[in-house]
Amino acid sequence: MNWSYKENQIFSLDNNGEVISKVDFTKVDENTIDIEHVYVSPEYRGQGVADKTMLAVVDYLREKKLKATASCSYANSWFRKNEELYKDIIAIEMRTQAAACKINSEH
Repeated sequence: MNWSYKENQIFSLDNNGEVISKVDFTKVDENTIDIEHVYVSPEYRGQGVADKTMLAVVDYLREKKLKATASCSYANSWFRKNEELYKDIIAIEMRTQAAACKINSEH
């Protein structure tokens, strides 16, 4: 998958320019982002695309030297399942963070 980046978003498009997958996040502070929403287009679900999307987030965080919290329930669960692999980018605040994805900036 090819990843594109714009402010507060990482996404991948198909050959027709339609969104395959995307992650929306906000800056919590200079060193931390909050992953608010992970989306995979219905025709790509069940194929490991969400996992690949989270791996793109990991690469982004490491490159930018950022940490993450995750109010998105999927991202929060993914980080918790893989905590040992990604402890360098998981913000300590995520341990107590409530998770419920935001859509259009609302839970």
